[in-house]
Amino acid sequence: MLVLLFRLLSYLPLPILHAMGSAFGWVVYLASPTYRRRLQENIRQAGFGEHLSAAIAESGKNVLELPFVWCAPPERVLKTVQIKNWDVVQQAHTDKRGIIFLTPHLGCFEISAQAAAAQIPLTVLYRPPRQAALKPLIEDARARHNLALAPANLSGVRTLFKVLKRSGAIGLLPDQVPQNGEGVWADFFGKPAYTMTLPAKLREMSGATMILAFAERLPRGKGYILHFMPFDMADDLAPEQQVRAINAAMEQLISMCPAQYFWSYNHYKIPAGVAVPNEQAPSDAGKVAQ
Repeated sequence: MLVLLFRLLSYLPLPILHAMGSAFGWVVYLASPTYRRRLQENIRQAGFGEHLSAAIAESGKNVLELPFVWCAPPERVLKTVQIKNWDVVQQAHTDKRGIIFLTPHLGCFEISAQAAAAQIPLTVLYRPPRQAALKPLIEDARARHNLALAPANLSGVRTLFKVLKRSGAIGLLPDQVPQNGEGVWADFFGKPAYTMTLPAKLREMSGATMILAFAERLPRGKGYILHFMPFDMADDLAPEQQVRAINAAMEQLISMCPAQYFWSYNHYKIPAGVAVPNEQAPSDAGKVAQ
């Protein structure tokens, strides 16, 4: 039933889906105290409280655009995307260096992978949804032409490393909370967040180029602008400093359009088995080269 609903919604024009999404965002915000509290706390913690109303609407757009991104014909989806600074990617690809795309939960992160994969083959780290009914829908939608999935386990990490060693490209969501033993505590907008170390480890092992990417959602359903930006990180940083440097880069991306970040995501949760950080310890932010 859900698959059928998504396919039916995919026939609607993107402006209508985004208008419906704005309304849906407010309905969820008003109906769910937990959702409302987390969104408010996270956006205010980051210092973007003035964007709260816009963020509520953008969160709804993020949901209602999924039928279009996942189920509409790829050529129709890609027509909505304008690519900016592709030369950053092309240079790394021409130099036959592996590429690690770092994309936070910002804008339409689902369309970022599709648009990049339309240019070069791409493998993305994938964590199956908790709802089993969503698994075939999401996997079929994401694993499109030139876009492969790697499970979020040891086998998937090995796959990503092999892709990089072949000078291929991979995509990661570095602000996704990892499991115990797969991350370190590092500040994210001034508050400790358990953050994955995988991007830095893959870069260190493969010598790949890191590139920041996110798809900015344009107003009134006019489509998206896919931004690519280089990211250079010093080689002599400790793991905690590497993670903090990546978090700082994510913060800079988010500041470009703060209303479009997925503030309701529980980024500050404590995974099972992970010790609570000492919040009184001095921040390592000053140790990281910006």
